[in-house]
Amino acid sequence: MRVHKFESTDAFVAIDLADAEASSGPVRWAKKVLQGGAKDLARSQTYTYAALGMQRGGASAGISADPDARSAAIEAFTAEVGSLVADRTYLPDAAKGVGREDLAIVRVDDPRDTSRLDTVAARFDSLSAAVTAEATVGLAGRTVAIEGFGDAGPDLCGAVVARGGTIIAVSTSAGTITNDAGIDANALGEAYATEGVDCVSRFGEVGHPMAVFGSGAGVIFAGSKTGIVDHKVAGDLAESAALIASGRLAMTARALAVLRASDVAAPGDFVSLAGGTIAAWGDATRSDDEVAGDIETTITELCAECKDHDDGPFLTACYAAESFLSTWQDTLPFGRPLAP
Repeated sequence: MRVHKFESTDAFVAIDLADAEASSGPVRWAKKVLQGGAKDLARSQTYTYAALGMQRGGASAGISADPDARSAAIEAFTAEVGSLVADRTYLPDAAKGVGREDLAIVRVDDPRDTSRLDTVAARFDSLSAAVTAEATVGLAGRTVAIEGFGDAGPDLCGAVVARGGTIIAVSTSAGTITNDAGIDANALGEAYATEGVDCVSRFGEVGHPMAVFGSGAGVIFAGSKTGIVDHKVAGDLAESAALIASGRLAMTARALAVLRASDVAAPGDFVSLAGGTIAAWGDATRSDDEVAGDIETTITELCAECKDHDDGPFLTACYAAESFLSTWQDTLPFGRPLAP
């Protein structure tokens, strides 16, 4: 993995595979963005591409600037990143602190379906997460908890309910709500639209945000931040059927070991969040329904290949991704897509 540093502002991009036909991934702004986290995010995207059989690589950029200098820093970044976009060295995705409008100037040279990428990628990532759960352990009749309910939360809720799941716990940064009888997904979505993370207060007593992991749900979706599921949290999920990543790098390596010991299925985030990638690189003339169908078929097939393997769905998907990488890489990248 190499790190390209920018000259016009305090920014960098970590590029996982030097000889990929294209590399893409998030660009984030904060007062200080660390290279370590960016490299981990780049690796996760590399494995998504490999799982999908695409000779492309992951990348991740960071822009460091004080809040009052944010606009100038992002403007300098987009001006300088143009040459990298033009030759596909790095295709940026809007992420924390960087909006799609900030990247409009470089979209003209991006070969992906950027209009769909910028508007409905989160919806398609939510769909692929729900399909991953369905294909791995099934959702019909399952109780479900969603950690870190955010902008993609309503879409994830809808996809879960459509597959027969009952949402019994939801958390935001403001806290956790639980209801063993089920939480109305439409009401939750409407509350979030008007109140944001405080929407949980509409649904009764609010507990600590981490209480969502103690809800006893059969399927847990998690991903509010890197490593939100560590080995301690994983130990509380022994009675659950599956942990599904709804955000990149949701679990640590030690968490994966604990989940495997408890026979809790934990597919890789590079599979459960492949929906946006499938949408971005497909035929731009497809309708959203056709894209959704492609995602359903592709993710179901990927999960079927990993189901019931003794090493679990995460490692089995890694083996498949690495087998594909070996067809065009002399050496495999070191380290799998897990939080440190």
